[in-house]
Amino acid sequence: MNGRRSEQLLGYGLLTLGTLIALYPFASIAMLALTPGDQRTGGLGIPKTITFDNFVIAWTRGGFGQALWSSLIVAIAVVVGASLVSLLAAYAFQTMRFPGRGALLAILLVGLIMPYEGLIIPLYYLLDGMGLLNTYWALILPQIATSVSLGVLWMRQAFASVPHSLAEAASIDGASRWATLWRIFVPVSGPAIATLGTLLFLYTWNEFLMALVLVPQNPAVQTAPLALSFFAGSTRNFDPTVTAAAAVTVALPILVVYVIFQRRFITGITAGAVKE
Repeated sequence: MNGRRSEQLLGYGLLTLGTLIALYPFASIAMLALTPGDQRTGGLGIPKTITFDNFVIAWTRGGFGQALWSSLIVAIAVVVGASLVSLLAAYAFQTMRFPGRGALLAILLVGLIMPYEGLIIPLYYLLDGMGLLNTYWALILPQIATSVSLGVLWMRQAFASVPHSLAEAASIDGASRWATLWRIFVPVSGPAIATLGTLLFLYTWNEFLMALVLVPQNPAVQTAPLALSFFAGSTRNFDPTVTAAAAVTVALPILVVYVIFQRRFITGITAGAVKE
């Protein structure tokens, strides 16, 4: 019993240490953002006085209102589009047999490991020829395409855990494939779908390279990470406290989304770990 207790304490201690290490960068930036410019300290120094003026200055100078709105539009469009395509494709891969099925799955696996750096230049010329550069479509369409590989493989695994007897019962009752998908597979796989949506939202919100290359000349569609990069690189914004406030402003929506969906996020990740 004492040995088991010691193992638990050691585990809790390691988890606590890991948590502190993970939170330190964000906590230090948050403290810096709340510090008046003339009271800057190194590390995680607690300021003598707390001010929100840095956030006001960053918001006014950086135009983060429009940038956050653009990021939200792009993220929601990518989540909805990629999730819908992934659901339909995963259902086909899981329940149907058709020529080229194995080859298509192999292509999806290649899509998981293909780096953005290898795609960004062809994407630039393709979208330029279509007249879509510096528009929302330049961010939405490529990110839907690059998210489908993960989405299809993720949802195919989730659909594999759906009891076959449910699909058979629906077929016996006269349900079409479309009805079986939306009335059987989708409700049962709700946690996995929520987790996929959360992951896609986080990836899309943090995407920087595509925004930098594909929409650099239109401030109306620039996303929050790109606006933060331009703001931090501006010679006018040399105050690190204001830059830290801008960084917190950009990161805060992601933290809110994760806190709201963390239970479904963890449930969706662990749903397929144990088969009943």
